[in-house]
Amino acid sequence: MAKTTIQKIQQVAVVALNSAEILLVEWLPDGQRQGSEWVARNTARADACPGSFGVSLVSGKWNDFADHDAHGGDLVSLLSYLRSCRQIDAARLIDEQLGLGIFQRAGASNVPLPKPYDVPTKTQLRQQADAERLALQERAALAAKRLWHAAGPANPAHPYLVEKGIEPYHLRQSAQGQLLVPLYADGKLVNVQCIDQQGHKRFLKGGRVRGAYAPLGRVQAGHQLFICEGWATGATLHAHTREPVACAMNAGNLAAVAETLRERYDGLDLVIAGDDDRLTPGNPGRTAANAAALAVGALVLFPVWPQDAPTTLSDFNDLARWYRQQRNAT
Repeated sequence: MAKTTIQKIQQVAVVALNSAEILLVEWLPDGQRQGSEWVARNTARADACPGSFGVSLVSGKWNDFADHDAHGGDLVSLLSYLRSCRQIDAARLIDEQLGLGIFQRAGASNVPLPKPYDVPTKTQLRQQADAERLALQERAALAAKRLWHAAGPANPAHPYLVEKGIEPYHLRQSAQGQLLVPLYADGKLVNVQCIDQQGHKRFLKGGRVRGAYAPLGRVQAGHQLFICEGWATGATLHAHTREPVACAMNAGNLAAVAETLRERYDGLDLVIAGDDDRLTPGNPGRTAANAAALAVGALVLFPVWPQDAPTTLSDFNDLARWYRQQRNAT
């Protein structure tokens, strides 16, 4: 594609933002504005109700939580996706609809790009980014609730649960066989971690993770509250101690979850049950656990490895499974 053609497509995408809502009312007529986003059904697939598909009215970025291949960076790519046409054809349609005249000239278009005084400041860009991030989190939370309520109780025979040697507790399972691990923040469901039959894990795109956690058991005065990384580790701790556990899902989230829970349950004994990533340079599990414990004045606990345990083991679930294997071998 000639450089001038690419430039024209880019110019249409930029100028079209000035009329974003007008265009989206026509392209996605059953949608509605929610903050800085246009939320609608995805007409390119069998989308039953709005919630997972949204378009930023600020930047033109769009994505579909239910289809990880459906996303783009501007309104031209959106129309190309919705109409199943080339981006140049989509750009021409927008050009004609808005009467821009960008593709009617042999040379570069005379339609001006935003003037210097229209260029957002760093503060405005940061505010726009924050607004888009919050909008993504809100839509991910809605998608999480839909997935959670549509799913049934987790099957104890799910391959991941069997491999880890843990009970499903309150997990749910989708019709596609994915385990759903709920993440809560401020008492609300904000995300889910999906675990497939092979043990592959993913969160909902754009969903909140920082400061959110998956709970096991009920917090009670006079009891300890364990904070760990993964859900399998948390289920193992809960099974062996009968104490409540908050699963932060990754090492980088330990401190944020610990701070949230310290604020919520002041006076409760917090215990950071860290991973021991002995084969990873810098041992990120141990490092993050120590830092989280120091930040909130919590106790910290790591697996105690038997002398003959493999160095590949790194968390409390690994340790429990190793002991089980030793018992079964004798």
